[in-house]
Amino acid sequence: MLYDIREAQRAFLNPLSHWADSMSQLYANPYSPLAYMPFANRISAGLELVHRLGKDYEKPAFGVHSTRIEGRDVTVVERIEVSRPFCRLLKFERLLPDALAHRQDDPVVLLFAPLSGHHATLLRDTVQTLLPDHTVYITDWIDARMVPLMDGNFQLDDYVAYAIEFIRHLGPDVHVISVCQPTVPVLGAISLMSSLGDPAVPRSMTMMGGPIDTRRSPTQVNDLAQTRSFEWFERTVIYRVPGRYPGAGRRVYPGFLQHAGFVAMNPDRHVTSHWDFYLSLVTGDMQDADAHRRFYDEYNAVLDLPAEFYLDTIRTVFQDHALPLGRWHVWFEGRRQRVVPADIRRVALLTIEGELDDISGQGQTRAAHDLCAGIPKSMKRHLTAQGAGHYGIFSGRRWREFIYPQVRDFIASSRQRAKLRVVA
Repeated sequence: MLYDIREAQRAFLNPLSHWADSMSQLYANPYSPLAYMPFANRISAGLELVHRLGKDYEKPAFGVHSTRIEGRDVTVVERIEVSRPFCRLLKFERLLPDALAHRQDDPVVLLFAPLSGHHATLLRDTVQTLLPDHTVYITDWIDARMVPLMDGNFQLDDYVAYAIEFIRHLGPDVHVISVCQPTVPVLGAISLMSSLGDPAVPRSMTMMGGPIDTRRSPTQVNDLAQTRSFEWFERTVIYRVPGRYPGAGRRVYPGFLQHAGFVAMNPDRHVTSHWDFYLSLVTGDMQDADAHRRFYDEYNAVLDLPAEFYLDTIRTVFQDHALPLGRWHVWFEGRRQRVVPADIRRVALLTIEGELDDISGQGQTRAAHDLCAGIPKSMKRHLTAQGAGHYGIFSGRRWREFIYPQVRDFIASSRQRAKLRVVA
């Protein structure tokens, strides 16, 4: 019922939003007589704010068309490497000129984007920063409301299976980076591969701001999962997709609920941001106004999660703590198998946390070091980014200038170590 109410609200707000956009331009365009009325700039700014508060935010494009390598501009082409019902594995292919042919041997990075409400484009800055030194692939998760019922369900076990498939597809000389939510299923995937003696295990795994052990420094997100029963989540936040979408009838955790939850964590910050946007428009500070637009075009674009995956994650990760307690079993290759991170021995581990992360508290990601007891200490590293919040560890200035150089060096050293092991 709530999803239907949300759709009715969208149907009401869309015409208002389009009208506000048109009127805003009439009051701002120098060729319009309305632009010369008293307070025209304030009226235009107010109308644009109404437009942005009421509009639909569709999935944005990655927009990564070029990178710079050794002082040369290199064209980047986005293509689908593997396509599955709930995910596409994308490759950002660098069209290297002959002078840069030697860079074909750059490390291969498989970037696991979160399946937690936002699109994979949230990691655009992560991809753009990685590209000069790496061949980059990313998991592009598909909005569950766009997946027909005939394609079946998608559970946490399926995420693990997808992760193993993608790692195997790219071969053993791959370096995995998981951001936030996927740290758990990716660690599960690499654990299973190690337990089975799979030769395709990656060279390294970098885990950033993930809920590996949510008993450590619990946040508001963790507290909500602990203070509500599993049945409450199933009864309260799971809805069926309305008939206008390809996935009509599918049970989902709607993206608009996740978005509302994110906003509710810091409502004052968002109110202030919108007020500052209005003032920027009034004063003509287009640089700040454009930065606001770019951020909220991404932040407000959300996707629905398959209900089975969402509920599995609530129970396994946030309520049962199955991974750190050694009780997580995954259905894989025809049987239930226990996830044993201690079986990982040949994969270097880097964990990254933000000092001010209010989604995954300090220590939650670092817990991977205790679980991966089979990895030698010389192959383990941890980094706490001072002054960085959750998004700051993979996007923005701190990511580009402080965190990324250490990730790059870690991948390079892991690759070199693997080559020496092969020679020996």
